[in-house]
Amino acid sequence: MAIVYVASSKGLANWGADHGLTKHCYKIGVTGGTAEAAIEELNAGEHAGHTDWKLAKHAETDEDEAAILARVGAKEKLVDPNYYPGIKKAPGIVKVKLATVESRLLMEQTLRGENPHVVKVKTADIVDHLIKLATVKNPQW
Repeated sequence: MAIVYVASSKGLANWGADHGLTKHCYKIGVTGGTAEAAIEELNAGEHAGHTDWKLAKHAETDEDEAAILARVGAKEKLVDPNYYPGIKKAPGIVKVKLATVESRLLMEQTLRGENPHVVKVKTADIVDHLIKLATVKNPQW
C-alpha cells in the first residue's frame, strides 16, 4: 500500500510569498516506502531547490500520484513547474487558498449540526484539507 504525504518547507513558503503566489505552498507526493524516507529524499535531492522539508502529515492510499494530484488540482492550484524556474521543475507543489480551507471548515461545522462560525485557519487545518482532498474520492463538501 502506498503512502500519500504532505511536506512543508519554510524556504518554499518564503519563495512563494516573494513571487506573488502565497506563503501557503506545500508538496504532495506518493511513496511506496515510508513518508519519513520520502522527506529525506526530498532534502537530499534539494527538491524545488530547498533542503528544509518537513513531514506535515501522511496517510495510506491505494492510488498513484497522478490520480491524487488530479484530485487535489480540481480544488486547489497546482504550481506549474515549467513556468517558475525557481522550483527547478519540481512536481506536486500546491498553492492553497485560505478561503477554500475556511469554506471547508464552515461546511463541516454545518454538516455536524453546529452553528457555523468563522475560525482562523491554522497550518494544521491546511494540511488536513490537503490530506482529505488527496484521500477522499467523493467528498461531501
